[in-house]
Amino acid sequence: METKPVITCLKTLLVVYSFVFWITGAILLAVGIWGKIMLGPYISLIADNSTNAPYVLIGTGTVIVVFGLFGCFATCRGSPWMLKLYAMFLSLVFLAELVAGISGFVFRHEIKGTFLRTYTDAVLNYNAENEASVAVDYLQHHLRCCGVYNYTSWLASVYYPANGIPPSCCLNSADCSTQDLRNATAAPTKVYHQGCYELVTSFMETNMAIIAGVTFGIAFSQLIGMLLACCLSRIITANQYEMV
Repeated sequence: METKPVITCLKTLLVVYSFVFWITGAILLAVGIWGKIMLGPYISLIADNSTNAPYVLIGTGTVIVVFGLFGCFATCRGSPWMLKLYAMFLSLVFLAELVAGISGFVFRHEIKGTFLRTYTDAVLNYNAENEASVAVDYLQHHLRCCGVYNYTSWLASVYYPANGIPPSCCLNSADCSTQDLRNATAAPTKVYHQGCYELVTSFMETNMAIIAGVTFGIAFSQLIGMLLACCLSRIITANQYEMV
């Protein structure tokens, strides 16, 4: 078998792989920036403290973009040590994604517990102005839910005695007055009956297997890049092949 056609074939495959890898990094970077700008207040509801998830995505995406370009350069250059470094980086990404996927699946119940604590605290201390309160309003309005388990969660909040249930719980804002929301008898007919905790946790349980599967799929795709980089490096070294 001729050496040059084999190397050319491996280079083509690795360049295509590196380009796809680069796109993955660009997507993570874009999602991280979008999450920081648009979802900052709402992500805080699933963590006891301010989460660094957007920064993790931004950092990971940036590193993948840089190494994706490095992979293309190393492949075109035909440098064995560069290809080995690229394969090493892919192995680190593989391990990190594998650990993240397993951790998310194993500790999903702890994530649910954390969400319950933070969301309950946000409801009880709701004032319609701070970041957590804005996040609660957004969640209730868009998921069409009210309170933690149902609208009665608001009866124990500091907001209820003076203002009633928040307007974000209203079934129809045009037919939901402040007086109705203060009235314990009328309010149940004007607001959503399903609690937000049940909706969010049901979504997590339904989609966690899918999310874990996608994560593992992406992680194991790194093995393809590692294999291609190692094979190309070995063949180039063995045959003392150099790009002109």
